[in-house]
Amino acid sequence: MDDLLKDYFELALWLQSLIALTGLALIALLVNWIIKRVLLRMAAPYLDTRSLTADKAAAWLATVIPLLIVSRGIQAVPNMPEEVVTVTVNVAEAFIVFSVAMGINWALNYANELYARRPEARSRPIKGYVQVLKIAIFCGAAILMIAVLIEQSPLLLLSGLGAMAAVLLLVFKDTILSLVASVQLTSNDMLRVGDWIEMPSMSADGDVIDIALHTVKVQNFDKTITTIPTHRLISDSYRNWRGMSESGGRRIKRSLVIDQNSVRFLDEDQLAGLKRFKLLDGYLARKEEEIAEWNRHELASGIDEINARRITNIGTLRAYVIAYLKSHPRIAGEGFTLLVRQLPPGPQGLPLEIYCFTDTVDWGEYEAIQADIFDHMLAILPQFGLRIFQEPSGLDLASGLKGNSRD
Repeated sequence: MDDLLKDYFELALWLQSLIALTGLALIALLVNWIIKRVLLRMAAPYLDTRSLTADKAAAWLATVIPLLIVSRGIQAVPNMPEEVVTVTVNVAEAFIVFSVAMGINWALNYANELYARRPEARSRPIKGYVQVLKIAIFCGAAILMIAVLIEQSPLLLLSGLGAMAAVLLLVFKDTILSLVASVQLTSNDMLRVGDWIEMPSMSADGDVIDIALHTVKVQNFDKTITTIPTHRLISDSYRNWRGMSESGGRRIKRSLVIDQNSVRFLDEDQLAGLKRFKLLDGYLARKEEEIAEWNRHELASGIDEINARRITNIGTLRAYVIAYLKSHPRIAGEGFTLLVRQLPPGPQGLPLEIYCFTDTVDWGEYEAIQADIFDHMLAILPQFGLRIFQEPSGLDLASGLKGNSRD
């Protein structure tokens, strides 16, 4: 009889604990449902309707209330072993810390989204700083969770970090380097989202599409994505084309390689033919007057005409190209350099370099303008008695051999 009473009493205690635990779980679930399904939905119209990030932050913070109910209510459950109560309280409090950390994480995401809507966000993103804050928050949350689970003071854990400083520096080396690099890039305005950069060491040539703490993403012109460690943008060299984009003009720097055998003085008939070019009116009139005056003063009677100054076809071409570029509607004028110069001659001929700027930075328009200019230059060269140098091709050799065989 005593054994039956004892078993009945133990069963009654077990049922009491089970009923209390069930009630506690139902209360926690009910409160969680009311907060997230009722209160938060009622508050949704007052939150940011363009993003769900604020809702997620509020949902994680709201999770704290059901966890508090569990951590406090478990102590009121009758007949529960002390060890079970302690473990449940510790686990619930650890999840509270985790929920708060996740709520702050989503709040930072929302702050970054709000900033990204501002005009200056495109050139000065704060994504890297947000990631640093997240790392600090989750590291702090991890320390607090461990302290709660082992029921020790967080200060005790922090005091042991001094001995682990070298290990932490090694583990977070890339993060520390990236943080310093992000600060330098932002404070010195060295890089912005949308900049066109070239970094041959990383095979990057395209537009910056994302700047984060650890990496910078570049979409190359072939549509591939290159990921560059942020600190490499400080330690390695790269070219940023932003200055060109902001100036409104893009440089043309290309040479016509003239066959040096075709360079000569112009005779009277050739000069008369070139006077048909309206662009050369001022140059030829001024040059003829200058040369005639020089020859009149410098050449005494009896001196051979070979010593006289004369107009050359290459010099006249250079004057024509300058006049042509100045009159071109798509070549930038004031504030931009315009040069037509001879480079040192070499085995491939005499380079005549055109150095100027278009009035647009659009890639397609720039290439079209440049092509039009050189199309015209190549076509106009015979009018000056000049030829483009070109390496002999198989057809040239075949024609030469055929001509020799006829001889």
